[in-house]
Amino acid sequence: MTDSVLNVLLGLVASAISAGLGWLAQTLRRRRRLGRVREFFGMPGGTECLLVVNRHASAASSMSVQRNDVYALLELAALVKECDARADIVAHDEVRQGLGRKAEFCLGGPTSNVRTAAHLASWLPGISFTASSTDPAADLTITAGDERFRHERGSHAAPGGQTYALLARLHAGGGDSPVFLIAGQTAVSNHAAVRYLTAHHRELARRYGKDGTFALILSVVNPGAYGPDVVIEASDVTAKALATPTPVAA
Repeated sequence: MTDSVLNVLLGLVASAISAGLGWLAQTLRRRRRLGRVREFFGMPGGTECLLVVNRHASAASSMSVQRNDVYALLELAALVKECDARADIVAHDEVRQGLGRKAEFCLGGPTSNVRTAAHLASWLPGISFTASSTDPAADLTITAGDERFRHERGSHAAPGGQTYALLARLHAGGGDSPVFLIAGQTAVSNHAAVRYLTAHHRELARRYGKDGTFALILSVVNPGAYGPDVVIEASDVTAKALATPTPVAA
């Protein structure tokens, strides 16, 4: 064997070893990243999670689901698949189980999802959703302590309108699977909050840890023009959401 052939063979062996090490490093990195995602969402591979579906607030049928809520459910289903878990899709008024047994994603505000209403009353007493008796859709307001976030329809001054969503993660106890509340003032804001969650879960995990409870108010920028695509964090209301509101004196 000549020196030139030996050098070629050694080069091929070195390239193969380098490629193998690179592939192994990438595989380990992907596994660690997937492990962190599963840990944050409480969905180890092969487990089951709960997708709680709200109803279309203005539809006559209790089985109707708004189009943007369907889009949000599809994106949550993709997240569940990424974690190699299985999704159990249940209507909001058919869930009869407590928290912690399996990861849960609860979609929709308390007016369209009774499960959301129960979670807010039990675990986030400082958050309330209120509506005008004359025009409920025009000024639905999320209140967290002394902060108010009012939904406004589009006008000449603000053509795209303004809408908000509550994004929260709850833990009934240490080590239990989390519950994610996605409670928007509209179906578009529900969809926007799901997109924010799937895009920023790594940042949220760094801020609050794998078992931390948080409650964020998200602002959907000009939904009339941009739909659910442009979302910013308006306020971290975790402390206010967990605090029991002081009763108003008679």
